[in-house]
Formats: sequence, structure tokens, C-alpha cells
Amino acid sequence: MPPASAPSLIGSHRSVVVPVGGKPGRRLAAFLGPGFLVAVGYMDPGNWATDIAGGSAFGYTLLSVVLLSNLMAIVLQALSARLGIAAGLDLAQACRAQYSRSVTLGLWALAEVAIIACDLAEVLGTAIALKLLFDLPLVWGVLVTALDVFLILALQRYGFRKIEAFIVALLLIIAGCFAFELFHARPDVGGVVAGLLPTPGILSDPTKLYLAIGILGATVMPHNLYLHSSIVQTRAIEADDAAKAEAVRLATFDSTLALGLAFFINAAILILAAAVFHASGQTGVADIDEAYRLLAPTMGVGAASIVFGIALLASGQNSTVTGTLAGQIVMEGFLDIRLPVWLRRLVTRLLAIVPAVLVVGAAGDSGATRLLVLSQVVLSLQLPFAVVPLVAFTGRSTVMGRFAGPIWLRALAWIIAATIIGLNITLLWGMF
Repeated sequence: MPPASAPSLIGSHRSVVVPVGGKPGRRLAAFLGPGFLVAVGYMDPGNWATDIAGGSAFGYTLLSVVLLSNLMAIVLQALSARLGIAAGLDLAQACRAQYSRSVTLGLWALAEVAIIACDLAEVLGTAIALKLLFDLPLVWGVLVTALDVFLILALQRYGFRKIEAFIVALLLIIAGCFAFELFHARPDVGGVVAGLLPTPGILSDPTKLYLAIGILGATVMPHNLYLHSSIVQTRAIEADDAAKAEAVRLATFDSTLALGLAFFINAAILILAAAVFHASGQTGVADIDEAYRLLAPTMGVGAASIVFGIALLASGQNSTVTGTLAGQIVMEGFLDIRLPVWLRRLVTRLLAIVPAVLVVGAAGDSGATRLLVLSQVVLSLQLPFAVVPLVAFTGRSTVMGRFAGPIWLRALAWIIAATIIGLNITLLWGMF
């Protein structure tokens, strides 16, 4: 089924050359990249608080929830890549092609709200990191994030591979920071292994269940499903079915590998909180800034807090780049409207900065934490409106042709979708 209009991210579409023939490793290398942009959304500042709270309160017990969340994400992102490669449509374009105009506009509005909520988490995460590292007041840190617009413009001038390289570099910084933290924290290896296995106590203890739902609910970000289905189309592949089948396999490997790194980082945050705070009896640590203040004195390592802050700053910057791309894809895919990148980015960032400045100015640091939590609630509310169309489209031969998912994959995807939606509803019910 051909796209109804020009592809999104037109300047980057099919811009990455895939070598024909030669060693298989060269073709695989050409496909590595989009998965790492997607992985950023699974470790953004909005996820940190739930991992810290889970580790400090219950030790390694909720590691199994982090693992389960990651496995669900792997399946959904594989479907997203399959849609983009096989159908030649990103998720927003597929919605516009399959649904009525009124439904399309409704889905676009919800997606835009989700993009703004995601951007809000990035703004607050970056501002908190600037405050912790440089003692910059939160309000000023929020305002400084407006300069991120110029970072995006600079990166896009040099091609899509440069954007991917920038993202991977920041991911490696984050991973290196947490490897340093874990080396000095010396977690209980036996406890970590045991934590990867789910226990009945998670379901029977309301407090554990609430945090587990929070971890699951904050993991799958709706904008990632739009993002991935578009950026896999940056690879210039042949039009035949054999080339598409290979591209689906390699793109799935790329995203699975990248989400493996995301699992390490999310698990590392929880393990660090368990090894440092829970083990020392500090079971009530739940805020990012509180964790920052307590890390160095509790671990006895002066650099521990600084390294933690650097990882948080890198996480916020990474999420900024991918959030911008997702916003561009959503607008172009749903409405077929193309705005200059700087204008699209500036509007989105201002819609995030204004409420952040107002809340932080009125309520101080505690207001920032509450606003960060609210942004995750908004994302949770929007999630079904991205997951359900994705699972539906990738199971239809009218959209996917011979690449429609087999029965087992469709059944698994619907189970995952129902689980995520049910857990999000439960989380929201508990919050309200």
C-alpha cells in the first residue's frame, strides 16, 4: 500500500546508503542507529523517579518488572519497524490513510499532547540536572532549555547518521556513568539475579503493585511508536520483498540491541537505589534530587553524585533530540503539513516551558517533581491511542501485504497491548 503523501522527514528519507552485496556485517552496520534513538524514550528523566523509588523501597524485587517492561517494548518496537519498512508508512500516515478525517484529527491532537508532555519531562529533567550540577535555579534551568532548539538545527544540517552518532555517544556516557556507580555501589549479585524472577509478593502487596504499575506504565512511550516507524525509512533499501524481509530482520535486531542497553540503564538505576539506599535503611528515597544529595555521603565516593547528575543531563539532552523528531513526524504524518524544523521545535518547547516556569515559580522544587509525575500520567492516557492502531495495522494484509504479522505475533501483541492499557488504567485510577 503506497504512502498517501510524501514521506515524513523528507530530507532524511532513504538518505542512508545500504551496501549491496559484500559482507553481511556491512549491511547490518548500515541498519544500526534507529533503535538507539527509540531506546532514548525508555530511559528519559520521567522513568528515573519510579526506578529510584522502587529500588530504595523494595531492594531488587522490582527488577523483574523492569525486565518485563523491556520485553513488551521489544515486541511493540519490532511491530513499529515492520510497519515502516513493509508498508512504507509511519504510524501517523497509516492512521490518516485508514481512518476518517475526524478520527485522524482526534488522534493527532492526542499525539501532540503526548509530545508536549514528553517534552515537559525533558525540560524538567534537564533543569533538575543543571540545578544539581551547577546550582542553577530551576526556573533559569527551564529557560535555558529553550536553547536546545539550536542543538537540533545544528545536528540536522549534518545528516541523519550524525544525529544517530550523537545519540549513541550520549547513551554511552549514561551507560558509563552507571557502570561507575554500580562498581562503587557493589550490589548483591545474588539479590540482583533473584530480583529478575517475578514473585507473588509483587501482586499481593498494594505498595509494590503500585510501583510496579508505575514502572510498566512509564516505560512504553507513545511517541516512540510514531518515531520508529518513520526513521527506519531513512535506509535506502531495494523495493523487492526479499530486501524488505532482510530490512525487517536487521531493524528488529537493531531495536532489540538498543533496548537491551535501555534495560541495563533502567535496571542500573533501580539496582543503585537498592544497593545504596535500601541496604542502608533509607527506604523512602523517591525524588531525583534527593537521590543526588544522598549518593555521595552514603556511598563514601565523592564523585558519585556528580556522575549521577551528568547521566541525568545526558538523558535530558538525548530525549530532546528524539522528541523533536517525533513531533515533526506526528504533524507531517497526520496533517501532511510541513513546518520549518526550528518553528516546530520552538512551538513545542514553549508549550512545555510555560507551564514549567509557572509551576516551578509558584511551588518551587516540589512543584517540579509533581509536574514530572503529571507528565507521565498524560503519556499513560495517550498510550492506547498509539498502541491499538499499531497492533491493528500490522495484523492487516491490506496494509502490510505478505508482511502482516503471523497469528502468534498478533495474539502476543494484543495481549501486551491489553496488559499495558489495563495497568495504565489501574495506575491512573490509583492516582485519582
